[in-house]
Amino acid sequence: MRNRLALHIALILGTSVPLAVFAQASTTAHTTAIAPMPLAKALENFSHEAGLQVVYGSEIADSIRSPGAEAGLTPEQQLRQLLAGTGLNYRFVTPNTVTIVPGNVATNAGSPASAAVATAGSAGSDAINGGAVQANSDKSTKDLERVVVTARSGVETRTRAQTSYSITTIDEDRLRMQAPTSVTEAVKSVPGFWVESSGGEASGNIRARGIPVDGYGSVNLLEDGIPVQHDPALGYLNADQAFRLDETIERIEVVRGGPSSIFYSNAPAGAINFIPRQVDDTAEGLVKYTAGNYGLGRLDFWYGTPIGDGWKLSTGGFFRIDHNIRNPGFNSDNGGQLRATLSKQFENGNFSFDVKRMDDRVGFDLGIPMYRNPSGDLVSVPGFNGNYGTVAGSDTEHVMLQQGNGSYYNFDNTLGTDVKRTQLTVKFDYNLGDGWKIAENLRYSDTNSIRNGVYPNAIETPAALYASAAARLKQYYPNAAGMQLQYVDSGAVFSPNQNGNGLVILGGLRGITMPMNELTSDTRLMRKFEFGDQTHDVTLGYYHAYFNQSFDRYSSTVLLDTSDNAKLLNLVAVNAAGQPVGTLTSNGIYNNGYEWAHAHGTSDTDAFYLSDEWQVTDKLRIDGGARWERVNTRGWTELSTTANLGTPWSSAILTGNGQYASYNDSFNKLGWTLGANYQFTDHQGVFARYTSTFRLPNLSSYITTPTATPITQTMILPEVGYKFANRWIETYETFFYTRYNNVGFSNYVFNPNTGASTAQTGYANTETYGLELEGTIYPSQLFDLQYSATLQDPRYKGLRYTVIQAGAPVLLDYNDDQLIRVPRKSVRIVPGLNLLDNKLRLQLTYEYEGKRFSDTANSVVLPQYYTLGFSARYQATPNLSLFLYADNLNNSLGLTEGNPRSGELKSSDAGATVFIARPLLGRSFRASVMYRF
Repeated sequence: MRNRLALHIALILGTSVPLAVFAQASTTAHTTAIAPMPLAKALENFSHEAGLQVVYGSEIADSIRSPGAEAGLTPEQQLRQLLAGTGLNYRFVTPNTVTIVPGNVATNAGSPASAAVATAGSAGSDAINGGAVQANSDKSTKDLERVVVTARSGVETRTRAQTSYSITTIDEDRLRMQAPTSVTEAVKSVPGFWVESSGGEASGNIRARGIPVDGYGSVNLLEDGIPVQHDPALGYLNADQAFRLDETIERIEVVRGGPSSIFYSNAPAGAINFIPRQVDDTAEGLVKYTAGNYGLGRLDFWYGTPIGDGWKLSTGGFFRIDHNIRNPGFNSDNGGQLRATLSKQFENGNFSFDVKRMDDRVGFDLGIPMYRNPSGDLVSVPGFNGNYGTVAGSDTEHVMLQQGNGSYYNFDNTLGTDVKRTQLTVKFDYNLGDGWKIAENLRYSDTNSIRNGVYPNAIETPAALYASAAARLKQYYPNAAGMQLQYVDSGAVFSPNQNGNGLVILGGLRGITMPMNELTSDTRLMRKFEFGDQTHDVTLGYYHAYFNQSFDRYSSTVLLDTSDNAKLLNLVAVNAAGQPVGTLTSNGIYNNGYEWAHAHGTSDTDAFYLSDEWQVTDKLRIDGGARWERVNTRGWTELSTTANLGTPWSSAILTGNGQYASYNDSFNKLGWTLGANYQFTDHQGVFARYTSTFRLPNLSSYITTPTATPITQTMILPEVGYKFANRWIETYETFFYTRYNNVGFSNYVFNPNTGASTAQTGYANTETYGLELEGTIYPSQLFDLQYSATLQDPRYKGLRYTVIQAGAPVLLDYNDDQLIRVPRKSVRIVPGLNLLDNKLRLQLTYEYEGKRFSDTANSVVLPQYYTLGFSARYQATPNLSLFLYADNLNNSLGLTEGNPRSGELKSSDAGATVFIARPLLGRSFRASVMYRF
């Protein structure tokens, strides 16, 4: 009653007291900084420091998190920062009292009629630890207060406390302190996700909740709630290749399992939503420059402003250039993106139009030669820098590769993964009346991708290479006495202990082009129905996606020495005196055309979905949904043949034979989910959910296996979770189970003897039990501790396939083997210090990954490892911030993957002393300066 009375008095005064009366309150002594935190706690701190009483509606406070505020501002300026981006505004009602109101209410307008009551603080009194203030502190549910916009739909908003599925939110401050160097790195703090970003800024891998699918095959990547790419794992075109993280993005929401597959296609294990900044009622912007010790120079900016009559305009983007931590000798990362957004809020709805252009290329880091030293440690081979070395270099920067028709393919490794993309997005929603609301999300993209890389397919001794090339020598130079390796550039002889290792890499120069255009449309009709004390928030949705893709691939084998920026080698036929009599290679090229593909296809997807959030009581809500989806794929793949152009290096070139395997197939499936959330209090609750979902075939299913019949993958994902938060701690525990059926494995094994890649295909089920832990501990304003962990038991079930050994079929059974590259234990701990009145933030990151395996047969172990990182932020002035980042401080050589070219079903590296694997990137440093205006 006391709170209610205070609010009513404040609202009455707000309609009659002019703003000029409160000038004194807005020009009092400057304030101290307030860190990002739940709004209730932020307002409590502000009230105490500024000497003001703050009154706000309880349902507003329970749904918003404040971005924090800088030191040295007036109270009114600081209050604006506390509310920036929240959609809320403020109104002074006396010189010492301010109310928090919805954002569309002007500071001198009337009060919100529907606001409930809570008092954030009483200035200058001991009541901050008691009375009404203490009651509100108990409701300060920290992270649970954040509004959730991902994997749900409805008229009403929902907070994390009210959701019946697992969700991780990464706000602006945590995102900036983490400073991820890639889209994949941005979600490494999410429990249940194993992320692998050692390949560079794009082409990462995420394996979620025991689903053994590479790339983004088990989760969908969203931007502002819309898929970046309808299928995020379209062959060699992962969604993270078509998206870059920059300062136009404010925060990230990551849904694990749950209803993500009801609202989005190809999202059986979750959805990652990058949410852009929104323009406030006043113009604001930022500019940030970042430099790194690996030649990095990057400029980010964002600016947003109202432009009259309810219209708002924002623009932003980045430009970046660097050599890459594994320096190939040229700028492998070069480019950027720009975007502009125009929006308007109408009386009954809103509209926005966004255009984004990306022209960016990033290097693709691949495996390096490793071995186990006498102490049993996994290290790079002598002469090769495991932390910073790369096989790619000047010798393989530009190479002309002969094709089957005699023409030449221009392999340009400076392009790396080169993406040119234009994206147009239209969003609007409109209140139709009588409680009905319609929303439309429309996105068109035109993407041209080139993906070039130097792949270390295998590593051999010269003796082994000579043995495998013996038949070739006899065929072309029958009178030769033997072979010799020589450097292409100098003609120098390759010595037995060259580079300290005497080893030869059989490298693959692979070039892929993938032009694609896509149109997606998501239409939702929503209404909230009331039946007595119960409500149903219902959504009916229709989704359509069309995309058109071409695919071309060409690869040649080259011989390289085993060194940083490896040099090309020629294999030379010699006589008994050791003099050259001919060559078995051409400028290092050993075999042209060991891979080849030429394909084109289109796809149409239609989906209908329904969801209902049934509020049974104040504490109990049940929600469910279903999605029926149909995909039609049609196109062709050219069949291959072998061309012999008469030279040792061009005697077996894979090329097209002019015949085409056409397809026109349709697949459909129904998935559903049912969940419940019970809230004991505002800061404690439990949830449970059961989801039955699927992943339909796509165009990639036909590119390399045109005659195969794709299989629909199905899965079930039950989960039970507990969530608790107060002013001292927020914690989330989720038990999950995943059953994944009909996982298809298309595996290519490189054969160094023949120079060919042989396809292997397997099918299996997986079963995973797991526990996800996530939270933050706030023992004081000076110290906090963030943590996340995943404990799981991921197993294959029924993994069997047949191979030919000694001319006879042999059945291999790997039932109950651990899932490929997925650890059973993952831990991330981030302690942080807030010093100098929150002007200085220091943060240490500890990450641990348990033992994994590089193949499904569990024959090659990827050992456990840990890494340390550090970040710091210093608020030099209210507008100027300085940042420092250090990644992999301990220079860990933790292996993220083995050599996929040696086989991911049964690795040919099993038992090898020397092998190819991909470790973490070496220690690196970055520094940023950011200015807000």
